[in-house]
Amino acid sequence: MRSGGLHYLSRNVFDKDWVKSRNLLPTLAATMMTILRKTWAIYALFIFFLLWLVFFPFYYLAFLLFPRGWRKYIIWFSHHVYTRLFFTLTLVRIQVEGTENLDPNQTYIIVSNHLSGLDFMVNARAYPGVYKYLAKKELVKMPLFGFIVRKLCVLVDRSSPASRLASMKFLKETLAEGYSVFLYPEGTRNRTKSPLGTFHKGAFRIAIESQKPIAVQTITQIRAVSGSHGFDMWPGTVKVVWSRPIETKGLTMKDVDVLISKVKEEMIGKLEIGKSKIHTGKLGNQEI
Repeated sequence: MRSGGLHYLSRNVFDKDWVKSRNLLPTLAATMMTILRKTWAIYALFIFFLLWLVFFPFYYLAFLLFPRGWRKYIIWFSHHVYTRLFFTLTLVRIQVEGTENLDPNQTYIIVSNHLSGLDFMVNARAYPGVYKYLAKKELVKMPLFGFIVRKLCVLVDRSSPASRLASMKFLKETLAEGYSVFLYPEGTRNRTKSPLGTFHKGAFRIAIESQKPIAVQTITQIRAVSGSHGFDMWPGTVKVVWSRPIETKGLTMKDVDVLISKVKEEMIGKLEIGKSKIHTGKLGNQEI
């Protein structure tokens, strides 16, 4: 009986009328799309590590031989050459709006919403200059990758009050060297149905303490390219919007909650505009 049922299913699953009569077309289409997206994600991961292996000797020699002042050029290469190659080979287009709001001579605390594993490359590609990521000190323990993290990121050690003070001092020195600093106020990917996850106060405390303006970057229309759950990617277009930077001069720690509300309001507004453009079929301006 069981084998007969399997034979019946295998015989009829290729019968178009049988499939249509049982409303299986949407299910089959969704399953096929899931397989294709996961396959493309595997291909994208292969491209990422292939580029990493190709360029790692360059990074190693550059950090070993070049003076410290050259690190900006190495970061620029990572943000604007490495990412361009990756997105070109994976058929992802990045469209950016609002770069005219950014002053090339100003250093910022940069914040962005966080939806997918692709975000860190989108963030870098969309910023016209260079910045350093704020990263946990534990990342330096990763083989090979930890070496790059140590050189290209601002490391944070929250293990003790003395370590936190030392981290803040290093962060201020980084800003003084002309680097902007990037971090996600949500801390991790937003896997909820809400447009934004819960904001932590760290980014805003850093902005107030350093008295640097906050550059607000909002990634929209990325869910069709890379989802927040699992291993998922597909060719398409990602839109990134820069708001006018928010000043922090004169603000104190009492103003942290107000600052968070302003940034949230900016991001939610841009996300709503992004949704409306998807529905009307209108996409953004500058493609990079």
